[in-house]
Amino acid sequence: MTLRMARAAWFSLALFALAGCGAGAKPAPAPACDEACQDDVAVRAVRTAMRFAFNQGVSAMNVGPQDVTLPCLPNGDSAGTVHIFGDAESNAEQGASFLTLTYDFENCFYSAAPSATADENYSVTTTGVVTEQGTLAQQPTSTTALTILSSALTVTGTVYDPPLDYSADGCALAVNQTGSAVAGFLCGRAAGFTF
Repeated sequence: MTLRMARAAWFSLALFALAGCGAGAKPAPAPACDEACQDDVAVRAVRTAMRFAFNQGVSAMNVGPQDVTLPCLPNGDSAGTVHIFGDAESNAEQGASFLTLTYDFENCFYSAAPSATADENYSVTTTGVVTEQGTLAQQPTSTTALTILSSALTVTGTVYDPPLDYSADGCALAVNQTGSAVAGFLCGRAAGFTF
């Protein structure tokens, strides 16, 4: 094999390898996200923000009366708060906490880590009072059963990927969480998701 033939073979192999790296079908774009889909993502955002605030402010506290105010992430020049108050009891044998908590969100920004799953992406600001009552499972021997309510909740920002502008202003929220499934209504429309 001559040097010229070796170079041509190497060049052909390099082109084949480079072309092969980009070969194959491109991933399908995310399906369109209509109003129902956007509400589902907004409910996920609110429920996940509640869970994060609970883990930051309540889970490490003693059982009994709770009263803690936490800063939210900064969004532009300001950072909101979430004030959690009420009662949290625990039963170690059942592996469950029994909650009667109120979350008072004031301009509270919360954003999900980027996800390859389109409906797990959001960056929202929440304002309003949300109550949470029921059983929160801490062990596989118990099942989460919560009722989450708000008479006037405002959620604004973006939901989905690619991001879509979203706004629910002063809407009622009424959902139940059973295990990892959350379902109910936001703004009078059916909404829910599964963790």
